[in-house]
Amino acid sequence: MKIKVLGCSGAEFPGHNPPGFLLDGKVLFDAGSLTNVLDTKGQSAIKDIFITHAHLDHIRGISFLADNIIVEKRKQRVNIISIPSVIKTIQRHLLNDSLWPDFTMIPDYENAVLKYVELKVGKPIAVNGYKITPYEVNHSVPAVGYLVEGKGGKRLFYTGDTGPAGATWKKIGDKEIHSLIIEASFPNRMRELAILTGHMTPQLLGEELQKLKHMPGHIYITHPKPQHLKAISAELGKLKVKNLKVLRDGDTITV
Repeated sequence: MKIKVLGCSGAEFPGHNPPGFLLDGKVLFDAGSLTNVLDTKGQSAIKDIFITHAHLDHIRGISFLADNIIVEKRKQRVNIISIPSVIKTIQRHLLNDSLWPDFTMIPDYENAVLKYVELKVGKPIAVNGYKITPYEVNHSVPAVGYLVEGKGGKRLFYTGDTGPAGATWKKIGDKEIHSLIIEASFPNRMRELAILTGHMTPQLLGEELQKLKHMPGHIYITHPKPQHLKAISAELGKLKVKNLKVLRDGDTITV
């Protein structure tokens, strides 16, 4: 499996895009970055979007993708996939015919460019040859991470935004994670704020990794606040964890 990093930042500044991870060019995890990165060809290949939680920096690209599909008269249908609470928030507060048109009804119900697909935590769904399972994580709003299992037994877990989540690792159990995309939003000195808002620091990340039954072969860091990127990177280095990398926009992850 190949993942293109469209964005991996915990805040928006020039050169720092919000989260968006594109699997094999067709399946997107979070839509903070989408139409601001992909051209028409890249956008038209997307069939499924998995959302971890309904904060704006993870969903905003849905709106502009739908608009582009209609304007360009593309015969493209996109599934918006998540747990029920996330879907409901998107319905009520984003695609609500007030803040933005309800593209699950445009051009009409039978031919709408967007379709909601609700998931149950812990229950896998088959998409594009992968088995994808949502697991609850610890954030300030209802949120899940996604375990992606491909052919040959390779596994990727993307946490989305999360604070310490021991229960998540217990649910995943003995499954070996070959590549882990996990966040570290704040430097160590902001530990209290991180915990309060459902995020991680390098120190919290180090404590979290000790809870896993198997250390991932590769660990990729997402969602750092650009204002604190230098400090976060330095503190991550002090963890002395093998194969740990701070992601940059445009990176490619091969699992």
